[in-house]
Amino acid sequence: MSELSEFLRSRRGRLSPEQAGLATYGTRRRVPGLRREELAQLAGISADYYIRFEQGRLDNVSDQVLDAVARALRLDDTEHAHLRTLVRPHGRAPGDRRTRPQQQWLLDSIAGPAYILGARTDVLAWNDLACALYGTDLATLDPPNMARLIFLDPTARTLWVPWEDKARDTVGGLRVLAGMYPDDLELRALVAELHDDPDFARLWTEHDVWTSPFGEKRFRHPVAGEFCLHYEAFAVPGEPDRTLITYTAEPGSPGATALSALGGRP
Repeated sequence: MSELSEFLRSRRGRLSPEQAGLATYGTRRRVPGLRREELAQLAGISADYYIRFEQGRLDNVSDQVLDAVARALRLDDTEHAHLRTLVRPHGRAPGDRRTRPQQQWLLDSIAGPAYILGARTDVLAWNDLACALYGTDLATLDPPNMARLIFLDPTARTLWVPWEDKARDTVGGLRVLAGMYPDDLELRALVAELHDDPDFARLWTEHDVWTSPFGEKRFRHPVAGEFCLHYEAFAVPGEPDRTLITYTAEPGSPGATALSALGGRP
């Protein structure tokens, strides 16, 4: 079954007729959530058209139909964008992992942990504080990859607090990438490799998607103790498939003290 079909079925399954404002009149239901015919009714399209759409048997689905389905399913902005991407994917992710020297100079000039992520969650460039924060020399990994670090490095499960939140965000981000680049063999191989971890396999079946350009993360570091950092995610100019991630701390906070300790500053 295609990514589009699985995603739509998962979103239908989480929305009850009562939540959608539909009367059920006590009828016995064989499946949880909305039936395809009910979703079509809510979206204002024919049941046959929606069924063919969910099965991936339609080309050139209009924005109006996509918007109507998104409203009927009560998708948030990230899920709505993901639906559009599943219908109009990008193809293959860029294969070039090289970064410009100027980008490394920028990372080295940033006072907090910072790194550049590629389209497969590969860490393409980083500064020393990023290695200190994650307790890993990223240069020793081939290639350094955030998803592998989260799920396959045992120390990650105690570094992020709670780890489950970070794991769920990571899977949601990979879902977005998988929708954007369905033909990317390296991305498929990464997802297959991560399925060896039971937690990843469990979260992957939920079809949740996640993107957030800023937020807060809590760490429990073996050297610097427990603290919070704020992250910001920036699109790299001229390279939309890459993202600059930076971590900062509120002045005078335990996070600021921790970053000073990790950076060897008094």
